[in-house]
Amino acid sequence: MKKLFAIARITKPAGLKGEVKVRPLSRYFNDYVLNKPLFLGETEELSRQILLKESVGAGKQTRYHFEGIDSRDEAESMIGQVIFASVPDSDKILWISGDIIGFVVVTDTGKIVGELAEILWLPSNDIYVIRDGSREMLIPVIPEIVKKVDVESGVILISPVDGLLG
Repeated sequence: MKKLFAIARITKPAGLKGEVKVRPLSRYFNDYVLNKPLFLGETEELSRQILLKESVGAGKQTRYHFEGIDSRDEAESMIGQVIFASVPDSDKILWISGDIIGFVVVTDTGKIVGELAEILWLPSNDIYVIRDGSREMLIPVIPEIVKKVDVESGVILISPVDGLLG
C-alpha cells in the first residue's frame, strides 16, 4: 500500500514562468522529489498528483517548475502548499515520520525500552529520543539498530548494541 509523506513546503514564486522555491521538510527531500510520484496540497486528503517538469540551480537556490504551472500568478497560488511523495508502507523514510511519535520501542529480545518522544535530524543520522518515565535515551536511526517500524501495531523494533540503553 502507498502512503503520502510530506517532503517540502512551497515558500515563494521564483521568476515569471511558474517556478517556485521550496523548504525541505526532510533531509531526504532530494532523493524523493526527483524519483517518486509527487502530490501537492494543503493536506494528504486534499492533494492532487503533480509532475516535476524541471529543477534549475543547486542547493538553496534551486527552483522547481511543475507541469501546468506556467505563470507567476499560478506559482503564487501554490505558496504554503505541501509537496508529498508517494512511498510504500515499507519505505524507510516513514521511520522518521512525525506520525510514529508515541510508538512503543521494543528490543529484539522483547524488552520494552520506552516510548518514542521525538525525532532529531542531525547531520550524520537521525536520532530517536525514547522516554521511559524520567529516563531519556537517544537511539540512532540506522539499519544496524532499528530493525522494523510496524505502523499497524505502533511498535518500533530495535537491536541495541552493548551500552546503548545505559
